[in-house]
Amino acid sequence: MPSALSVDLRERVVAAIEAGASRRQAAQCFGVGAASAILWHERFRQNGQIAPKPMGSDRNSQRLEAQAALILRPHEEHPLSFPRELRDRLLERGVRASTSSLSRLFARHGITRKKELSTQPSRSGRM
Repeated sequence: MPSALSVDLRERVVAAIEAGASRRQAAQCFGVGAASAILWHERFRQNGQIAPKPMGSDRNSQRLEAQAALILRPHEEHPLSFPRELRDRLLERGVRASTSSLSRLFARHGITRKKELSTQPSRSGRM
C-alpha cells in the first residue's frame, strides 16, 4: 500500500488553490493527481484539515471490544455454535458484526474453537 503524500505538499497545493489557482492547475503545478488536489481542498474547506486520514488497519475492532461482554456471553452459552449463528444472535440484540471480526475478537481473547477427538485415530494417523 502506498504511503500518504506529505502534509507540506498538501499545504502548498491547498494554498495555491486558495490563492486563486484552479484545482487542476494546482495539481499539475505540484505534480499530483487532480483527484487528490480536489479531495484535499474539499476536505480543507469542510473541516479545515489537511493531514491525511488514517490508512489501513481494522477500525471496527474497537467497536466490538466495547461490546465484548455482550458478545462473549452467547458464545459461553453455546460454545459449539458456528460464527454465523453467533452473528445472527448478536444482530437480534442490536450488535452488528461479521464472522471474520468475531473470529479476530476470539483470537484477541485467546478463545479457540478446537474440536475434541471423539474417536481414536486410525492406524495411518498414529505414525
